[in-house]
Amino acid sequence: MLEATAAAEDRHFWFLGLRRNAQRLLAAAAGPGRDRRIVDCGAGTGRNLDWLESFGTAVGVELSPVGLRVGRAHRRRLIRGTVTRLPFRDSSVDIATSFDVIYCLDDESERLAVQEMWRVLKPGGVALFNVAALEVLHGSHSMLTMEVRRYSKRRLTSVLTSAGFKIERMTFTNMVTFPITLAVRWFDRVTGRAAKPSDADLRVPAAPINRTFDAALAAEHSLMSFVDLPIGTSLMCVARKPRITAG
Repeated sequence: MLEATAAAEDRHFWFLGLRRNAQRLLAAAAGPGRDRRIVDCGAGTGRNLDWLESFGTAVGVELSPVGLRVGRAHRRRLIRGTVTRLPFRDSSVDIATSFDVIYCLDDESERLAVQEMWRVLKPGGVALFNVAALEVLHGSHSMLTMEVRRYSKRRLTSVLTSAGFKIERMTFTNMVTFPITLAVRWFDRVTGRAAKPSDADLRVPAAPINRTFDAALAAEHSLMSFVDLPIGTSLMCVARKPRITAG
């Protein structure tokens, strides 16, 4: 899957929208300054490290040989490791991010990964999560990404607060593409395609279509300055490790 991701993530409207939204939410939570240590947990090819560098010194943790090879070819800081045992000391990181990782972990690994992010964050540190939303959207792309679950706001809140995080903001994203995605996922199920892995969602659409969707997501991004979106294909969440922790 990471080969397809690497081919699409610089141009595909979905990735462009993800980075816009993540940068806005992280900037609001982190405030000004660049004297920070940042870890991207399950970094894939490390593409998000490029923009995370604007917030401080960013390093990615990745287990896949493909992700490590692609990322290092682009001179990105990547460490081989697992999200369930991050190679960092307790309370040593200012910002921890997780982009579309925990939904492909079994329940115990999901718990451990979130706990590890909490452990390495300094008191007052910020975590940013992006996850797949709503079980009704399970389809053929889910098989490719080894999707274990999709999240409601209630489920994601429970997972994060159980680890000790305080939720600061949670919003759906990709609301404008939700009706199309829902229709495609329904078609997947009624035709049996939902059981077959497909990288169709990772193929960059024809330029006019890609530009149209990108413009629509940019308008949605502006709306998110004022409100949280009520529905969408993904959930994005800012959470914080309290400055004073129990015990």
